[in-house]
Amino acid sequence: METLVLSQSFEPVARVPWQRAVMLIFQGKVEVVEEYEDRVVRSVTVEIRMPSVIRFIRGLRRRPKGVKFSRENVYLRDSCRCQYCGTRVTRPEATHDHVLPRAQGGKTSWENIVIACVPCNQKKGNRTPEQARMALRTAPTKPKKVPEAMHLTFLFEKGMPMSWAKFLRDVAYWHVELQE
Repeated sequence: METLVLSQSFEPVARVPWQRAVMLIFQGKVEVVEEYEDRVVRSVTVEIRMPSVIRFIRGLRRRPKGVKFSRENVYLRDSCRCQYCGTRVTRPEATHDHVLPRAQGGKTSWENIVIACVPCNQKKGNRTPEQARMALRTAPTKPKKVPEAMHLTFLFEKGMPMSWAKFLRDVAYWHVELQE
């Protein structure tokens, strides 16, 4: 059995064996958010329900790294707007456009990917913005940092405890690192 580990702000950060979770509880580093109804851990002097979800009491220190090249970070860099018409687009409506199409030698990189609405992406097609007579609102660049957003790295899957469902959302698509 595993335990879902949440950050202080209730963001999923890891899955650990229940034994590690119990150790963190007794060390006073985490609090129990959810328990397995039908599982009990017993020792000679203690009996507790097995933890299903735990949360760190104090914030985690994050090591600064470069900005990960992901769909979510491109979406945030472009301020949730189509870079051709400026329309605000939701994540499900957003498409990722290669400014210089791959068919013309364009690479998948920070400097060549922008958010586009479906109509603009279809209008541009397999052409450059100049060939399609469309203008980019801002030139795509690699950002030094992006606004804070959910940093979810996994999603709820069949077979996981139902107590995890409210903490895991199907956004792995947005957070997976893109290949350059």
